[in-house]
Amino acid sequence: MSLKPIDIRERTFQFALQTFRICEQINEVEKQFIITKQLAKSASSVGANVREARNAESKNDFIHKLSIALKECDESIYWMELLIELSKSKKEELIELRKESDQVMRILSAIIIKSKANSTWIKR
Repeated sequence: MSLKPIDIRERTFQFALQTFRICEQINEVEKQFIITKQLAKSASSVGANVREARNAESKNDFIHKLSIALKECDESIYWMELLIELSKSKKEELIELRKESDQVMRILSAIIIKSKANSTWIKR
């Protein structure tokens, strides 16, 4: 696997691409359309909300958008865990993708926590 991009926008974009590719491969072999559709939707929403946060109207809006991205990432993990249990062909790739989603969640959580702390500090 290649080095992970540092920029969260690029990283969540790559996360969505990896997810789409794995979902497509699973559907070709295993026909898990319902689960892969849900996974693709939630995984792509992570990056979409990170992008929206970039154009936030306020600090609170920024935090809100990243919080939605965090929730979508957690939802993606749920769908991945189901596929890890059900998949016969892509289990290892899903496990790696699951690890990446954990990293993305940690990064988003850190950004949210730091933004909230900076927001509180500014108000003082």
